[in-house]
Amino acid sequence: MANGFYQPFKNNILTQAAAQVDFDGDTIKVYLIDAGAYTVDLTNHDFADDIAGGAKIATATLVSVSISGNVLDAADTTFSSVSGASIEAIVIWKDTGTQSTSRLVCYIDTATGLPVTPNGGDITVTWDNGSNKIFAL
Repeated sequence: MANGFYQPFKNNILTQAAAQVDFDGDTIKVYLIDAGAYTVDLTNHDFADDIAGGAKIATATLVSVSISGNVLDAADTTFSSVSGASIEAIVIWKDTGTQSTSRLVCYIDTATGLPVTPNGGDITVTWDNGSNKIFAL
């Protein structure tokens, strides 16, 4: 698989009068994913409940989110005391408090440092400082 946006998220951007994901106003989270326990389906998966619980190794919230020139950026994200299966991917999603309405945004599996095997310590995702930051639309 390669990095990509979930199709329902892209459709939502193009068809909704009001955006359903407000990156600098909503709670945007990141999962560390065991790809051996989750088969990504960018075409059909739309909400966080499409990802099996066992595939979600750790969760953290994006902080210091900024948007400039259609580019999303945030502070590097630290996941505390991570243990469990090997991590091969990252999923960014909007947390509504209910998995069945929490919109999946994108799947990233080609980031520097992936895969990583947790050892009980912290894992920090260092977002790109280049022109595309986390992602550009």
